[in-house]
Amino acid sequence: MEHYLMAAIDGQHEIIVEKSRFICHVKRVYNDMDAKDFINEIKKLHGGANHNCSAYQIGDHNEIQKASDDGEPSGTAGVPMLEVLKKQGIKNCAVVVTRYFGGIKLGAGGLIRAYGKSVSEALKTVGVVERKTMRAFFIHTDYSLLATLQNRLEGSPYVLKNIHYTDAVLLEVIVAVESEEEFTAWMTDISQGKVKLERKETSYEEIPHGP
Repeated sequence: MEHYLMAAIDGQHEIIVEKSRFICHVKRVYNDMDAKDFINEIKKLHGGANHNCSAYQIGDHNEIQKASDDGEPSGTAGVPMLEVLKKQGIKNCAVVVTRYFGGIKLGAGGLIRAYGKSVSEALKTVGVVERKTMRAFFIHTDYSLLATLQNRLEGSPYVLKNIHYTDAVLLEVIVAVESEEEFTAWMTDISQGKVKLERKETSYEEIPHGP
């Protein structure tokens, strides 16, 4: 995949709803086993909780989607949690919401809202990044063009990652794979064809997403 959204970091966030504690734990995962291990870890950590409900979505095309109500009424916990991941387009992520009952029953609608809100608030806390496939380019040039290229790159969607100074100059630039042709044409234009472009390997880069 060229790009997708995922949690920026692992973390947790707690909300209180009608005296019940809802603690959402967020984990970046890449396969079914990682997700299950994480869920079991939280269940051991919060063995005294009333419920440890879970959901996860994994794969380029969300091939793996699982949800568990862990004793809550069917469809009131795991599914609403999974729906938040789906609605926000968050991939390769597992969430576990630990509930410590506060003595006030919420009803089906209240539970659905509470579990969904718990995941939404947790994702806001840990942040979301866009994971994009980027192509590295080496730009070989001489010192006379360095200032011009630096200035133009700073105001562009392309990332100037490094500059190597020798008898000439080598600029290392990161470009989204879908913008490769546009970048090469643009660079040829602004340099009047006086630079040598070298395509290098691709890698995933993470870019902050949202406000």
